[in-house]
Amino acid sequence: MVKIKPFQGIRPPKELAAEVASRPYDVLNSQEAKAEATERSLLHIIKPEIDFDPIADEHSQPVYDKAVENFKQWKEKGWLVQDPEDNYYVYAQTMDGRTQYGLVVCCHFDDYLTGKIKKHELTRADKEEDRMIHVRIQEANIEPVFFSYPSNAEIDRIVADVVKNQKPEYDFTASDGFGHHFWKIGDKAVIDRITQIFAGIPALYVADGHHRTAAAARVGQEKMAANPNHTGNEEYCYFLAVAFPDNQLKIIDYNRVVKDLNGLTPAQLIEALGKDFEVREMGRDIYKPDSLHNFGMYLDGKWYSLTARPGTYDDNDPIGVLDVTILSDLVLNQILGIKDLRTDKRIDFVGGIRGLGELQRRVDSGEMKVAFAMYPVSMKQLIDIADTGNIMPPKTTWFEPKLRSGLVIHSLK
Repeated sequence: MVKIKPFQGIRPPKELAAEVASRPYDVLNSQEAKAEATERSLLHIIKPEIDFDPIADEHSQPVYDKAVENFKQWKEKGWLVQDPEDNYYVYAQTMDGRTQYGLVVCCHFDDYLTGKIKKHELTRADKEEDRMIHVRIQEANIEPVFFSYPSNAEIDRIVADVVKNQKPEYDFTASDGFGHHFWKIGDKAVIDRITQIFAGIPALYVADGHHRTAAAARVGQEKMAANPNHTGNEEYCYFLAVAFPDNQLKIIDYNRVVKDLNGLTPAQLIEALGKDFEVREMGRDIYKPDSLHNFGMYLDGKWYSLTARPGTYDDNDPIGVLDVTILSDLVLNQILGIKDLRTDKRIDFVGGIRGLGELQRRVDSGEMKVAFAMYPVSMKQLIDIADTGNIMPPKTTWFEPKLRSGLVIHSLK
């Protein structure tokens, strides 16, 4: 059902991998990227505005031109080298002693258009367009998207065999403490078998990278329209992804902070919450939600446990069961007057990787008035939503660790 293929990866020599590889473009702002980028870092290619002094507008033509120039230069200097044959690759990540093993493959844009690659988030046109420009000008997918697939025992065995019997191409721990391990699968019989197995997998799921996926599919369509001899097998029909089995992935919490109480005092907010939640004061120590429909709230120097009362949610509705839906409907909308999470400037979102202490810090600093800690969404909930064609509310899932960019690149040529 799902169409994948091997490819000739463009990637750094072993000794340069740890330096070339970088965090993805969307987890760093330009100032952070400039501070983090060493001489050979991929950040010069994916965030080339950092090469200007002062830092330039990332959407300006000189910045896009610089991206092309840097990519060309990295190849000329031998910092990125193309493999001579088609391969699949294994990319494993280690965080907190747990390792997840993904397959690096090329996916066909038609599978996205026909819904075999399933999404759970809406995309923004401006962000899609920006990613499309990068794919167009480089004629390459510089950064992979992060997919999941229903776990498959034979794929698990193939990956385990590669990991056990081959020396990794790359094996390093990045500055954030996450381990990155990378193997090449060059055996044609194994490659063919992986392709066959995926042809029997009903769907892939976008975990992280909705804008990059949509942009890659749109560039494929553009190139198809411009080619009167299009067959559907051209390299531009495919884009770069790392696919992980669903049973190895862990979603962490994605929390909320709000700038004001919509005219209420802290006591009035707590009273209003009592209608739909059982509210318990927990004191100064950080309170982490311990189950579905339980929330942590930090307000006025204290933590509270909020448990949604039965009847305020629908466990049979893939959207209604989500804690982000419960919080959005019953608290952010009804009490705090926040109607649109995408556009309202009174709310901000904090990835759980930063810890709940970050919520407390932002409230104690006076920047925010109240913070809400969420219980993480499960992979089952994500898959249920994607399978039913629903869309999650904004900022629902946070996957960690993020894929390192620059370990392998896919050329559309």
